[in-house]
Amino acid sequence: MPLSSVDTIENNSEPTPADAAHSHEGHEHEHSHEHAHGPVLNPDCTRELILDVPAEEVSKSFNRVTRNYQKHARIPGFRPGKVPEAVVRRRFSNEIRKDVIDGLLPERFNQAVRDLGVTPVGQPQVTELTVEDGTPLHVRAVFEFIPSFSIEGYQNVSVPKPSADITEEEVQQELAQLRESRATIEPGEEDRPLVDGDWAQISYTGTIESQPEAAPVGGEDTLVEIGGKDTVEAFTTALRGATPGQTIDVAAEYPADYPEGNLAGKTVDYTIDVKGIKKRTLPELNDEFAKEVGAFESLGDLENRVRENLANRKRRAVESETKDKLFAALIERFPFPVPESLVQEQVDSRLERGLRALAAQGMDTEQMRKLDFGRLRAAQRDSAAAEVKTSLLLERIAHEENVTVSEEELDREIHLAAIQSREPVDSLKVRLTQDGGMARIREQLKKEKTAQLLYERLPA
Repeated sequence: MPLSSVDTIENNSEPTPADAAHSHEGHEHEHSHEHAHGPVLNPDCTRELILDVPAEEVSKSFNRVTRNYQKHARIPGFRPGKVPEAVVRRRFSNEIRKDVIDGLLPERFNQAVRDLGVTPVGQPQVTELTVEDGTPLHVRAVFEFIPSFSIEGYQNVSVPKPSADITEEEVQQELAQLRESRATIEPGEEDRPLVDGDWAQISYTGTIESQPEAAPVGGEDTLVEIGGKDTVEAFTTALRGATPGQTIDVAAEYPADYPEGNLAGKTVDYTIDVKGIKKRTLPELNDEFAKEVGAFESLGDLENRVRENLANRKRRAVESETKDKLFAALIERFPFPVPESLVQEQVDSRLERGLRALAAQGMDTEQMRKLDFGRLRAAQRDSAAAEVKTSLLLERIAHEENVTVSEEELDREIHLAAIQSREPVDSLKVRLTQDGGMARIREQLKKEKTAQLLYERLPA
């Protein structure tokens, strides 16, 4: 929560995570109403600070800053170091004012917040600021803080811990999916109507109803399974009973959560040319199949690998779902208010991940601009607040449990990050050290270790 420049004070920039304590000299009050300046704060997590600096100190600061500008100012018509004070004050009035504020406020705010004994977060919002040479400097500011809360009895919070054992049925389903992925498509009869289970070979073009100027949607010699789980229902309905050589017009309505971002929530008018009927053939499960799938000597080797991968996936899924339920139980057991600045920061993070996913699915920048971000932010808020509470709870529990992160654990995480970002380890370490990323990674690892500790303590 740096308060280190007049820009910060006057512009009320967007909230950022706390990276330093702030302070004040003077009065401290509970703050319980919404402010017209800056983002809305949570009144249950807000303090107000009033700071007054005597006029004598303000004048000394103005004189000191002005002399420094006189010494270094370069103004046409005056020799260096000989610019009159009145000219300097007029020419650099805004800069001098900023420097005076920077010299007088930050440490006073820092000390005052330290005296309060609270952990500030976000950017302070200045609601009153008076600074003129010869008069007292007056500042009124509000900031959010992390409230104190109890975690007494957290060891007794429990949720059911399902078994992560795999069944023979799950193994067979996995093998069946593997067979499906290796199926071959071959020509079939072409003198009959299409029925469920057939694969239609089609070419199609489509126009998005709400975007007639957009490039048409289309495909040549595409295979579509009639009644298939991945086939749009409108295509199945239109093609069922059709015969090769037939042309069909159909309007397909795509759900809002459709994976392809450019079609999600849209209606597309298609013209479909049916070109042929194909049959899908599944391979037999035998040693030859195992060798084709990968470096397996036999079907038994393949089944062992399938069991191993399935067991790992199921273990991770059960662990993740159980931890989520445990976090929810902890939040319910220990309710406390959270700073809105932290919640909005988490909303930002969730939206950023969502937009990256939409971009990966084909949504372009122009389409993203048309999204209703107000609605999207509101929809993310409850989940974001829960994530903030979980993080704060894990932080407290980690302290109680004396959870630490070794240099080896941190180093291993850095190496993984370097591989993912394709950045040399040494340069990544330098960058993370400079921007505070190293400390954030250490804290995240500590919370993950704490969550794992709580999970392992759950009765089976």
